[in-house]
Amino acid sequence: MDYDPQELEARWRERWAEEGRYEADPAEAEAAAAVDADASDDAPDVSDATDADSDDPTFITVPYPYPSGGMHIGHARTYTVPDVYARYRRQQGDNVLFPIAWHVTGTPIIGAVERLKKGEEEQLSVLRDTYNVAEDTLEDLETPMGYARHFIEEHYKKGMKDLGLSVDWRREFTTNDDRYSKFITWQYETLRDRGLLEKGLHPVKYCTNEKQPVTTHDLLEGEEAEFQEYTLIRFGHGDTVVPMATLRPETVRGVTNAYIDPDADYVIADVDGEEWFVSAAAVEKLQLQGHEVVSKRTVSGEHLVGERVTNPITGDEVLVLPADFVDAENATGVVMSVPAHSPDDYVALQEAKADDERMAEYGIDPAEVEAIEPIPILSIEGYGEIPAKTAVEEAGIESSTDPALEAATKELYNSEFHRGELNDEYGEFAGEVVEDVRGRFRDAYRDEGAFGTMREFSEEVVCRCGGDVVVAEQDTWFLRYNDEAWKQKAHDVVSRMEAIPENTRGEYDHTIDWLNEWPCIRNYGLGTRLPWDDEFVIEPLSDSTIYMAYYTIAHRLDEIPAADLDREFFDALFYGSDAVDDPDERALELRSEWLYWYPVTYRFSANDLISNHLTFYLFHHAELFDQSQWPEGIVIMGMGLLEGEKMSSSKGHVVLPGKAIEEYGADTVRFFLLNSAEPWQDYDWRAEQVASVRNQLERFWNRAQDVIDDPGPEERPELATADRWLLSRLQRTVETVTEAMEGSETRTASQAAFYDFEEDLRWYRRRTNGSRPAARWTLREVLETRLRLLAPFVPFLTNELHERLTGTPAEDAPWPEVDEDLLDRGIEAAETQVERLVEDIQGIQQSLQNAEEDVPEADPDRIRITVAADWKHDVFATVADLGADQGAVMGEVMQDPDLRERGNAVNDLVGELIEFARGRDDDELSTLAEIDESDAYDGAADFLASEFEAEIVVQREGDDVEARKGAVPFRPAIELEAE
Repeated sequence: MDYDPQELEARWRERWAEEGRYEADPAEAEAAAAVDADASDDAPDVSDATDADSDDPTFITVPYPYPSGGMHIGHARTYTVPDVYARYRRQQGDNVLFPIAWHVTGTPIIGAVERLKKGEEEQLSVLRDTYNVAEDTLEDLETPMGYARHFIEEHYKKGMKDLGLSVDWRREFTTNDDRYSKFITWQYETLRDRGLLEKGLHPVKYCTNEKQPVTTHDLLEGEEAEFQEYTLIRFGHGDTVVPMATLRPETVRGVTNAYIDPDADYVIADVDGEEWFVSAAAVEKLQLQGHEVVSKRTVSGEHLVGERVTNPITGDEVLVLPADFVDAENATGVVMSVPAHSPDDYVALQEAKADDERMAEYGIDPAEVEAIEPIPILSIEGYGEIPAKTAVEEAGIESSTDPALEAATKELYNSEFHRGELNDEYGEFAGEVVEDVRGRFRDAYRDEGAFGTMREFSEEVVCRCGGDVVVAEQDTWFLRYNDEAWKQKAHDVVSRMEAIPENTRGEYDHTIDWLNEWPCIRNYGLGTRLPWDDEFVIEPLSDSTIYMAYYTIAHRLDEIPAADLDREFFDALFYGSDAVDDPDERALELRSEWLYWYPVTYRFSANDLISNHLTFYLFHHAELFDQSQWPEGIVIMGMGLLEGEKMSSSKGHVVLPGKAIEEYGADTVRFFLLNSAEPWQDYDWRAEQVASVRNQLERFWNRAQDVIDDPGPEERPELATADRWLLSRLQRTVETVTEAMEGSETRTASQAAFYDFEEDLRWYRRRTNGSRPAARWTLREVLETRLRLLAPFVPFLTNELHERLTGTPAEDAPWPEVDEDLLDRGIEAAETQVERLVEDIQGIQQSLQNAEEDVPEADPDRIRITVAADWKHDVFATVADLGADQGAVMGEVMQDPDLRERGNAVNDLVGELIEFARGRDDDELSTLAEIDESDAYDGAADFLASEFEAEIVVQREGDDVEARKGAVPFRPAIELEAE
């Protein structure tokens, strides 16, 4: 039967759906025991209280998708990795819950709908060309939930089912469902009552288009942007304040001039009762950061060019010069220049001095510009009096377009911060290092009124709706992640859970340490209203911290009216009958299911979510649930590339799972995604390599058909050495794959079960007659075991083949266990020696064939294999016993008079064997010491004769065999002879 993945996979999908194959329900005995344990005074180790014969629960979760667009191949990997682990645990006998839901909270979907309704060409192109939305379907997408439902049903859900994800679909929900909102309401009322929610002024990311705060998940650009607090130096122009923003307020004494964009729009405005000159873009920012701003009139930047402004600290008047490099969108749009300590400013000043024509164009006397000289304000070892001049000249920078300028600037800034000592004119701050004094210097002049404050981002930030995002100070509700007691609880969760890979553990602790207040509301969007102020909506990251608990009871909450799901209902559900005066029996019944499944065994998630969602997940579980319900483990996943480049839906640079499955089959897609890298590593989808995987699976299928068609005898016959070797190798593979799966190492596991074992099979087929009854029986045993090992990875193919072979789908068969009776280290070690011998003979042949003249021995009539003498094996046995310690080995062997007589020969041999022993474990060395090397080659003589079409002579060094070739243990002397 030919391999037709599309037909095969369609049948299994239909079968799984009809059977409700992955619908997971608690084992009754275990659920009852969970409630009993909860009710006892001793409490809550549910695992100890449950029926030992019942299935262990395993609960796997993954971040629920946000359906603002379609599912691409990167998402496919995100959801397939946990599916593999879920399938593995089922074969181990666990009762596994793997649910999914849909995250629609916030505004990205609303923004997408608005862009669609406006007919924005870019949005229409993405929908039509990337996600194949039919023209007559576009109208259905013109409401937020219509839009979401389309991508849920036609992309994510279809794609997940096509991939064969073993999801319990009964438990799906969206985050604006009425019952889910009741659950979120309970969470936030509880946190408020515990003092972990506060209201106050707080800097937030604010979309100027949507007129509301946004968070990382709402951003199109600038996801990594950080808040930066600028100091506003209040320069003066008569009675007008001309504020200039800087991150280095201590450099104010080194200001020699200022720069402005002469063509940009600026505003003269009343700011908190004073007249200010700022860029037009700064007006809204200042308003959003707590200032009262009334614009008086708009002028161009040229209005200030050539004027002088007064330094509030030194009293000096400095000239304002025109500059195209000034970004009027950033801060106040006027910048101060410190050429002694900024390579950027130093180069800009030299260029201004050289541009007399432009200066004259703006009515500036070039001589005034020429007279500007850098003013040093600190000293730093390794630089001259003018540090910026030193940095520029040493880097060979000659213009502001030189790419090296940025690096030179960063290096000098860093050096001055950590080592620069302020000069005498700084009075009480003189002699201090910038790092130690910057904050105090800033605060002192802020208190005097010379400095102000303004916040900006470290990079441009753009909302998914297309609006600019700026820093705003808002009176908002925020989560108190800075609470020390809460932080400690979160650290406790980290210390108890499994972090995969282990090197991510510190990232959670680091995030917990730096997290401060987190604004948790926004003005509008989909989601749950703030319970005590329904003008606000709880934002996406804040409503997705404990939804894993909701999965456990989501399908059963549908039976309960939403109005009944009040605070007391959820208190009884999550805290038990003692938590409320009159507990709802329905809540207590649901509690048994929650206790059965909880905690989450593993959460599979992306590395970039450690800095927000995953750490929030730990905070909220730590506070709202007991230790016995804290997360047990988190597995981190890397990013996906497409043909070496980052995937981008907006640019159409994606592969849709449906298209890939249609072309290659779901098993191929799964296997490539799982085998190309470990989950936490980045992977690269390359069509050529995916096609290769498809071909390899087809070859596997065809080989399996051969075994199914001729499975050999039912009873195990007498096995040959090659059979026993292959079966022993199979046990090693079971051991390797199982260990890898326990650590979620999907690449290691799939590589061992598929590719590595294929190498063993290839050798086996060379070594033996595959038509023998014992060989047929062995190949059947091998196929059955491998199908079970591969079932989590390629479930369609393995289920089909295993059912044909045994009558049972692979996923219903238990996970293989190592059969100690089939393990044989001696046979494996001996066969390894035969493999090495073949490689050595081939190497010698190749060398002879490469000779300039014909060498008859390149095609030998006889191959003479001389095994090391017995005394040499005795020395090896000592090495195997004592390890790679040359002194200890020599001390031992020299106690033997016969060996002592051999003198230097023994010394040289010990050196060689010590090198051989390094890197090999004790078990391997002791096994080698026990095998008879000569017997191993004798047993393979027929094979070797056939392989090389030559007579094979195996001999041992001794009195009648000359030792001229210097054989050593496990590296025999090889002679090729021609008649």
